[in-house]
Amino acid sequence: MKFSQSVAALVATAAMASAAPVAKRQASAITDAVILNYALTLEHLEDKFYREGLANYTEADFAAAGFDSTFYANLKEISADEMTHVAFLTAGLTAAGAVPVAECVYDFGVSDPKSFVALASVLEGVGVSAYLGAAADIMSAAYLTDAASILTVESRHSSYIRASLAESPFPAPFDTPLDFDEVYTLAAPFIVSCPASNPTLPVKAFPSLSLGTTGTIVSGETITLSTPGYTIQGSSPLYAAFITVTGPIFGAATPVDGGYTVVVPAGVNGQSYVVLTSCNEVVTDDTVVAGPAIVEITNPLP
Repeated sequence: MKFSQSVAALVATAAMASAAPVAKRQASAITDAVILNYALTLEHLEDKFYREGLANYTEADFAAAGFDSTFYANLKEISADEMTHVAFLTAGLTAAGAVPVAECVYDFGVSDPKSFVALASVLEGVGVSAYLGAAADIMSAAYLTDAASILTVESRHSSYIRASLAESPFPAPFDTPLDFDEVYTLAAPFIVSCPASNPTLPVKAFPSLSLGTTGTIVSGETITLSTPGYTIQGSSPLYAAFITVTGPIFGAATPVDGGYTVVVPAGVNGQSYVVLTSCNEVVTDDTVVAGPAIVEITNPLP
């Protein structure tokens, strides 16, 4: 992948803001340099995930778990792609005079090749949504092309791994964009610690939200969203918002012991994201109460 002239032209003196609502952030807070470091944070995580998994599990281990030699070879190629993305983004920040974030310490919680591949599918899906969500904030048209060239490769990774898990490789006609804080909320549980020298990014993690329902999930089904280790205070009603490219789809969130039940709406499929929000008209960092939770929805294809 060639280094774009636009990356070298990034403004290195990006002003870092404290965590504040995305809709209200000053334009100077989210610059191309900030987005580049945000992307590098995610690429470091993916790069380490694949390197660690391939170091921990051999080709024979994957074969015993039902993944053939072709899949193993393609995993190594995916790992090489993520390593290249790290080098590319690091070079871009350095050329711009900015300080690139370094690799953190992670705990992925995988215990065998099957759980490794399952998490790989989730991480690739989140990566696609992260690049898609950041696209609207990229100022440079040429840099947008650079980011899009990574996005399309991440999408291929996602489709390939989903197919290898006997899931639809392209379950919906549109991918789902996630904003900076939504993505960081999903990434933060894997991050144990980061170097103190890493630049501070204007992101925050919302309280975690997890899926408490097992088995195949389809639209119209009632599922449980768990709030692990905490209780949401207050008497105001909450809503479940399933995030889509055309806007959130809202539904009632009914309190139950340890979380909330919600009905999966029509119009979502595949790896989907739902937040709990205090508003049923718009989703912003001011209205999100918890989440996103990841929900794999498997509706019959047309």
